[in-house]
Amino acid sequence: MSVLLIVLAAVVVVVLVALVVMYNGLVKLRNRIEGAWAQIDVQLRRRYDLIPNLVETVKGYATHERETLEAVTNARAAAIDADGVEDQASAENQLSGTLKSLFAVSEAYPDLKANTNFLNLQEELAGTEGRIAYARQYYNDTVLRYNTKIKTLPSLLIATPLGFSERRYFEADGTSRGPVQVDF
Repeated sequence: MSVLLIVLAAVVVVVLVALVVMYNGLVKLRNRIEGAWAQIDVQLRRRYDLIPNLVETVKGYATHERETLEAVTNARAAAIDADGVEDQASAENQLSGTLKSLFAVSEAYPDLKANTNFLNLQEELAGTEGRIAYARQYYNDTVLRYNTKIKTLPSLLIATPLGFSERRYFEADGTSRGPVQVDF
């Protein structure tokens, strides 16, 4: 009888340890998602900080391109105010589209294209776009691991009752899946 109790106690301890390990793994992945989102946010803020300088530089050369400049400014404001992954992705796609238009405008102004400040801002923005892409990839990879873990056994058995829910990917829409074109 005592051997049976020892075996039963050992099984209970093993099950409890397994549950704790699974729970901790889920928490760790959830925290990585939040950390990855924070990295995306840092890069997006950097991008937002560059845009007013870019708009002011273009404004000095292309004063009659008011509509394009306003579109960029409005898209930036919408992106800053976006809340949640889906809204943020949509706002970022809109902002990328308006930036493409802004860079297209620069093609019509040779003096603007030769402006050192404009070229430096373009270069910084291109670097920031690369960092955003990397942060987005890391975030989406982490979301994939997390979503897979909460949907598969045995983690599913504790994820559902403890409120671990599926996370959304940070995706580009169909029209902005290509890279932002920056001419130097």
